[in-house]
Amino acid sequence: MSEPSPGSTPEPDARPATPPPTGGRRAAAVWSAAVAVYFLAIFHRSSLGVAGLAAAERFHVSASQLSTFTVLQLLVYAAMQVPVGVLLDRFGPQRLLLAGTVLMTAAQLGFAVTGTYAGALAARIFLGMGDAMIFISVLRIIASWFPPVRNPMLTALTAAVGQSGALVAAIPLSRALASYGWTTTFAASASVGVLLGALVVVVVRDVPPGAPPSRSVKPIRTVGRDLALAWRDPGTRLGLWSHFTLQFAANVMGLLWGYPFFIHAEHRSRTEAGALLTLLVVVFIIGGPLVGGYIARHPWQRSTAVLSIVGTMALTWTVVLLLPGDAPLWLLCLLVVVTGIGGPGSMIGFDLARTFAPASRLGSASGIVNVGGFVASLLTMFAIGVVLDAVTAGTSTDYGAGAYKLAMCVQYVGWLVGGVQVWRYRYRARAHLADTQPHTFRSMSGLEEYHHRRLR
Repeated sequence: MSEPSPGSTPEPDARPATPPPTGGRRAAAVWSAAVAVYFLAIFHRSSLGVAGLAAAERFHVSASQLSTFTVLQLLVYAAMQVPVGVLLDRFGPQRLLLAGTVLMTAAQLGFAVTGTYAGALAARIFLGMGDAMIFISVLRIIASWFPPVRNPMLTALTAAVGQSGALVAAIPLSRALASYGWTTTFAASASVGVLLGALVVVVVRDVPPGAPPSRSVKPIRTVGRDLALAWRDPGTRLGLWSHFTLQFAANVMGLLWGYPFFIHAEHRSRTEAGALLTLLVVVFIIGGPLVGGYIARHPWQRSTAVLSIVGTMALTWTVVLLLPGDAPLWLLCLLVVVTGIGGPGSMIGFDLARTFAPASRLGSASGIVNVGGFVASLLTMFAIGVVLDAVTAGTSTDYGAGAYKLAMCVQYVGWLVGGVQVWRYRYRARAHLADTQPHTFRSMSGLEEYHHRRLR
């Protein structure tokens, strides 16, 4: 086991003396309302996954320009994570959920009515800003309203329920676009935000009755210190790189390039491509509780699970990309399942942050972790569009199978870089945990149980 990383500051093992939250019906109601907003955020985020070809025709754009929609949205999302983490510590989750809902509603309405590429880009910027406020606010609600032992499972359930929004975007949205057109479809989806904003005001509260407030007003200097401490903590970096390595392939497939890849590279019908994206979301939903339950039972194996999942993804993609001709449908289904596991698997990064970060800077640590997967996603999606434009002179709907398969090889760069970093920081994080939280270290590693058995 390696030494702690330079600059890491030991923290006391003690946690706040306030009694842990107990959950209950009120907690379930608050969590459900917050997750409903996350559901809507995922729907808006995923809408271009099936509307990409329609957007290319509406705005007359190439593949790299089309990818800019999602890349810009995710760039804003990623750039907002650290500021949003600070705002979460300052204003609390209810206010951020409401602000995010308002921004997403306005952005989606603008996306519905604009007819210009510049207008559509502006709408996606504001959508990314609103989306950035949602998930870590739900994580704070879980930490404030439920006992710690239930946090991994509830985080996974949050991801699973939220990803159902992508399920609605996969087939119903594509059918609505075909039946009602662009403006009506996106305006109707925007109107849902008005109802959910009212639900947040009425139902959601930052903390249970009688609990100390979660909001804290800190001087700018203290905020900067907390961010620096969170960044230097090897546990936060392990969470960041775990999120980076696992999430981007599922985002690439579900948000932009999976649908055209299945149609143009594997020559599947639009119905089959939509069904494969639906399967992707089903994997998100089913895989979330499975991953959450596993890491709750085996917290010491979290980084091992990350490396195992990414290795399986890279192997399956290699088989599909090297196979002559079109891959059989069963193999494409396997590809979707393996890639999809990366979505709920990336939640391991947040559980790592929760383990290492004290409550006073959990928002900042979660924001840093959430940057990872979305930075990897936007870089990969943009690079795929650039490769497609570089290897062919066709329009966004004329790329051949060879061009798509070559472009999808961009993913290996992210898997390699992220995998190496996870391997590095897993040992640094364990050493840091042993120094700063020895009781947690013994409990997670099994040493406490081992010594207890010897004493018996």
